[in-house]
Amino acid sequence: MDFSTLNTAEQAHMSRVIEKKQMQDFMRMYSRLVDRCFNACCNDFTSKALSSKEEQCVLNCTDKFLKHSERVGARFAEQNADMMSSQS
Repeated sequence: MDFSTLNTAEQAHMSRVIEKKQMQDFMRMYSRLVDRCFNACCNDFTSKALSSKEEQCVLNCTDKFLKHSERVGARFAEQNADMMSSQS
């Protein structure tokens, strides 16, 4: 985004808005990750510790989720670059 047309106060405000949105997006993603992996992997509540099977499931789940999120972000970046180059 080009904020060069805005004055300093407006640029600072826009930066704060963007940072807040990014934090909200991160927290939403983190909450979905915790919810999904907990529901998929944690099913034995007789102990407060994770079993080795549950722990491995959580590790696999989080790894898969983060790789998926990274790939989706990369595809959006590729599509954004394609759109920007086609507008030129």
